[in-house]
Order: sequence, then C-alpha cells, then structure tokens
Amino acid sequence: MSTKTLPERGDSQEQSTSRPDGSADRRRFALRGTAHGRQARAAWILATPFLALFAAFMLLPVVWSVLMSLTDTKSADLRTPLNVAFIGFDNYLRLFQDDQFFTALRNTAVFVLVALPLTLAAGLAAAVALNRGIHRFRAVFRIGFYLPVITSIVAIAVVWKTLLEPRAGLVNAVLGWFGIDGPAWLADTRFALPVMIVMAVWRNLGTVMIIMLAGLQSVPQSLMEAAELDGAGTWQRFWRVTFPLLRPALLITAVTTGIGYLQFFDEPFVMTGGGPLDSTLSATLYAYNQFGNGNYDMASAASYVIFVLIVALTVLQFRMLRDKD
Repeated sequence: MSTKTLPERGDSQEQSTSRPDGSADRRRFALRGTAHGRQARAAWILATPFLALFAAFMLLPVVWSVLMSLTDTKSADLRTPLNVAFIGFDNYLRLFQDDQFFTALRNTAVFVLVALPLTLAAGLAAAVALNRGIHRFRAVFRIGFYLPVITSIVAIAVVWKTLLEPRAGLVNAVLGWFGIDGPAWLADTRFALPVMIVMAVWRNLGTVMIIMLAGLQSVPQSLMEAAELDGAGTWQRFWRVTFPLLRPALLITAVTTGIGYLQFFDEPFVMTGGGPLDSTLSATLYAYNQFGNGNYDMASAASYVIFVLIVALTVLQFRMLRDKD
C-alpha cells in the first residue's frame, strides 16, 4: 500500500507566493506612474508663471512683429488692427529700394568688419600682457580694462561727445598744444564713424580680455615646456600651441561681440543722431526711426533683416572658428 507525502503548510505558502502572476509588478508600475504624474504636474505648475510671462512679453510680440512686417500697419492702425491689409513681402521690397537703408547697412557693415577684429586683437593683446608681462598690480589693470564694460553706454557716449567738442573739448585742446587744429570730430563725415569704432573697441575689449585671460590660464604648462624644449620660439609657441587652444574662447567672444556690433544703436543715437549726412546711421537706428515715424511695417521688416544678418554672421563665425577635431 503506497503512501503519499503531503507538502508542508510552509511549502505551500512559498509556492503560492512565488507564482509569477505579475500583480506586484503591476502595482509597482502603477505607483511609479502616479509619482511621475505628480512630478510632471508640479513641474508644469512651477513653470506656469514663466511660461505666461514668456508668452505675453516675448512670444506674442515676436509673432505680432512678423505679422506687421507682412502688412501695411501704421501707427494710425493701432486702434483698428483688423483693418490692415496683408501685402506679403512688399515691405521688404520697399526696404531694399530705399537708399537710406542701404546707407545704414553699409555703415553697419563697416562698423562690424573694422571694430570686431580690432576688439578681438586688442582684447587678446591685453590678456597676453596681463598673463605674462604684468605681475604687479594685475588686479588693478583688470578692473581698469573691464570698468568701461559695466559703465552705462549712454554715460560713455555723453563723456566722449564732450571730449570731442570742436571748441571746448579736451581732445582738440591737447592737439592745440602741438599746433594742430583739431577737426569737428562728430560733425565731419570722415571722422564720425571711425570715432565710434574706436570708442566701441575701447569699451568692449575688457570682455574679450577677461575671457581670453581665462583661456590662457587654462593652457597646460607642460605643452609650453615641451614646445620650448623642441626649440620653438615665443611666437611659434603662441601661434602653434596657445592660439589653437584658444579657439573656444575666441569663438564665444567673436559671436557675442559680433551680435552686439550688428545691433549698435546707442552711440549714434546719443552722439550724432545718425548724422552727419547719415554717415553714422546704423540699421537698428534706421528701424528705430521708422518706428518713430509710425511706419511699423517698415520697422518690423528692417528688424528681421537685421535678425537674418545676425544669424548669417554667427553661422560664418562657427564655421571659421569651431574646433576642427
């Protein structure tokens, strides 16, 4: 007579709990999904104030300005915005038929093509001098170079305008000590724009200097010592070793400075008003004047032309200065 061995009570419980029915996994995933949902809702709630402000003060004006550039919106149409007519790209065609706008683009191009390389070169030279040649009072020199950057551009423009006064200005007074009859700097078409270029270089080289100085101090000293042991001179060490390692710093300074120079506005607005004879009229000042004259359609179109130029310059700088590796 055969006897069957019955499983113990504990064994039956272990078998029942070890069944892969998936209920515990489903509960775990449900709890995890609920936690993720609560986190997502909390994130959206915290981001709502920013999104509302961004939509009201950034996104909506951008969309509205795009629409204005494609319509015939004038200042008189603000009370009846639905009465404006859609004219497509006619504003852009009118813009490029305006000789004054071409003058503004030419002045802006000269300003950027001359001031940008000079600013980068002056800032790099100041950084190299502070990194190698100047050891005493280095902090004082850093503050002195950077102080114009944090000073109001309007205050700087007023001071320079006072210094360049033809009769009572300090610059012409100093030239008079040497028997030189100084010109009317800001009233002469030959000197007005170069003066603003010099002022822009003087004001912005501090930013380039700080970033370049950080890049110079990050260059490994072992590379410089190895190059010196290989017989490389000072210039060869700088050009073959240091300068390639400064590409990231040079790129960021070139992009930010170039964007600022394409939008230069305060200097001609405060010092010359775009004169004499539109010799200092910039593209942004042209757009500002169109807006002030009530031509909101032309002002919007000019602003987006400037935007396209900024994008083109930035892409060109990235192609030229990005790391080749």
